Amino acid sequence: MTEREIACDLLVVGGGTAGFGAAVAGARAGLSVRLVEAGAKLGGVMAFCPGMPWGGGYPCDVSIGGLFEELTDRLASLAPPAAEKRYSTLENFGPEVIYDPDMAQVEMFAMLEEAGVQLHLNTLLNAPQMAGDSIAAVTGMDRHGALTFRPRIVIDCSGDGHIAAQAGVPFDLGDASGKMMGVTLSFLMMNAPWGEVFAEDDPYFTRYAERGVAEGRLHPDLAQLYMMRGFHTDTVFCNSVIIRNVDGTDPAAVAKATQEGRRRVAALVSFLRDAVPGFQNAWMTALGPTVGVRETRKLHGMHRLTGAEVAAATKFNDGIVACSNPVDDVMRGDGGAMTHDAALDEGFYTLPFRALVPARVENLMFAGRNVSADPVAFASIRGMPQCMAMGQATGTAAALALAGNAPVQALDPARVVAAMQAQGMRGLAGQGLWNGRY
Repeated sequence: MTEREIACDLLVVGGGTAGFGAAVAGARAGLSVRLVEAGAKLGGVMAFCPGMPWGGGYPCDVSIGGLFEELTDRLASLAPPAAEKRYSTLENFGPEVIYDPDMAQVEMFAMLEEAGVQLHLNTLLNAPQMAGDSIAAVTGMDRHGALTFRPRIVIDCSGDGHIAAQAGVPFDLGDASGKMMGVTLSFLMMNAPWGEVFAEDDPYFTRYAERGVAEGRLHPDLAQLYMMRGFHTDTVFCNSVIIRNVDGTDPAAVAKATQEGRRRVAALVSFLRDAVPGFQNAWMTALGPTVGVRETRKLHGMHRLTGAEVAAATKFNDGIVACSNPVDDVMRGDGGAMTHDAALDEGFYTLPFRALVPARVENLMFAGRNVSADPVAFASIRGMPQCMAMGQATGTAAALALAGNAPVQALDPARVVAAMQAQGMRGLAGQGLWNGRY
C-alpha cells in the first residue's frame, strides 16, 4: 500500500487527559487537529486504571475550571449522574472527582467529535522528521500500513515524551539517579458493602495488610492498602498493587511488570475475601489491561518547576493551572516509600507555561507527565486535572502561535494566560481562588 500523507495544523501525540485537553482546545480555536493514540481508549491512566479519581482539581476547595470543570459538569448532569465531588479519605489529597469510567469515555469522545477533532486510534508514531529546528513530519503506522503526518505544530502528550525526545529535546529519566516511581495494576471489587469495608478508622487498612504480609500471603510492598469507595455504591477501587524498579519506556519491562501485578492482584483478592470484613461475597472486575506508569521522561522546558517553587506557593506570571496537590511520591527504587506530604502549608502554586515549551524546537510543545519539573515538583503536578489543563494551554497556544506565524518560543505567555482565563481557568496571573480565605 502506498504510504499515506496527512496534512494538519496541529498533531497531538497521545490521547491521555493532556492530549484530550490539547486536541479540544486547538480544534475549538479553529485548527485542523489530528489526535493520535496508541490504544483504543482515551484518558491514559483512566484507561489503564479504570476508576482512578481525578485528584487535585480543587486547590483551596475551588475548581481549577476549564475543560476539567466542563467534563465534570457534563458527567454530573447526566441521568443518572456519572460524576460527583467527594473528599478523599487519604491524607492531604482533599476533594477529588469520582466518576463512572465508561461514561467518561463516552463524554470525552463526544467532546472531541463536537470540536471537530480527527481521531487516529490504535496508531503508533515512530519518529519525527526534522527540517532545521522544526518538525516537518512524523511517521507512524496503523493496521493499514505506514502513514505520515505533516503538521504545522506538534504537541507531545504521550506521557513518555518519545517524539519530543527524538526531536532533540533533553530530558531526565526518573530522578537524578534514574529511579522511577513504581507502577501499579489496579482493579475494582464489586459487592463490597461500604459500611463494613470502611467501618474502622484505618484509611490504609494497615492492621489487615501487616497480617497478610506476616503470613506470606501479600507481597511486602502491600503493607498499606490503598482502597477507596468507587463511584457506584458498594464498589471499592483498589490501587494497592505496586511494582518497583520498572522502566516504563521499555515495553518488555512493562509487560513483565503487568504479569507480576496479576499474580499480586490474585493474592490480594483472595486475602480480602478471606480476611477483611465486607469482602466475603465480593468479586474482582475492571482489572487494568496493563500497569499504570507514573513517571518516565521529564522533558526540559524553558522553565523547570522545582520543589522549592512548589513549597513557596509560587504564582508565576505565566501560570496556566493552579495546584495544591501533595507530593505524592510512590516507591522509587528499592528503598522508596509511599509519601503524601503536603505540597505547601496553605494556598496554591501555579505551573508556568514555559514548563511546556522546549528551548529549541520551534513548532513543538509538550503536556502531561512529561512536563518540565524536578522530582519533587513532578510528584505534585502530575494529577490528571492539571495534565488536562496543560493540554488545554498548549492547544490554545498552538492557535495563537500559528495566527502570528511565529515559533512557540516567541509567543507572549500573557496571551496564553488571558485566553485560559477567558476559557474559565481560575487562579492565574494573580487571580485568587476564592473560598473566603485565599
